[in-house]
Amino acid sequence: MNKGELTKAVAAASGLSQSDAGKAVDALFETVAAAAKSRQQVAIAGFGTFSAKTRNAREGRNPATKETIKIPEKTSLAFKPASALKDI
Repeated sequence: MNKGELTKAVAAASGLSQSDAGKAVDALFETVAAAAKSRQQVAIAGFGTFSAKTRNAREGRNPATKETIKIPEKTSLAFKPASALKDI
């Protein structure tokens, strides 16, 4: 399912127009991204938790040249599904 299909499904399930459902979906994504940027968790009961995780800096290898390279620290968004979602 892509974003357009998600918007259509939200519109059908909620009775909103497709335009309003698109705004709601966009607002949800923007809110989760802003919370992750400020290192806050977003917990949605029965669905899961979005949180920012930091991967430590490490050494890696360039597979083509076998040269050792330094991989910098990186922050990424992680999702942990709720047990109700896992059971589906």
